[in-house]
Amino acid sequence: MTERREMPIKKGQGWKTLPHGGIIPEGGTAEHFMTGDWRTNRPIHHRDRCIDCMQCWAYCPDMAIIVEDGKVVGIDLEHCKGCGLCVAVCPPKVVALTLTTEAEAKKND
Repeated sequence: MTERREMPIKKGQGWKTLPHGGIIPEGGTAEHFMTGDWRTNRPIHHRDRCIDCMQCWAYCPDMAIIVEDGKVVGIDLEHCKGCGLCVAVCPPKVVALTLTTEAEAKKND
């Protein structure tokens, strides 16, 4: 089991408190920073259409695709930056992921 180290930047401070100059004090810090507030587009997962091919999971640069028991069950919006890669790799005959603007998605929340 890997031992957790104390973070030099405290949990909950967010990405705006990162040191200037692109200095990353240690590796493995991405899970501590909720970067979803950068997003201008939001992927929408349609569970009823999904065939669980895992293409979205494999291509997501933020590890924001939530998988449980071998099935895609949602998107971690606290880490998703809305790049749309998951939507782009979703099989065209399936269309289990669609992209909408963040403003439009908030209207429907």
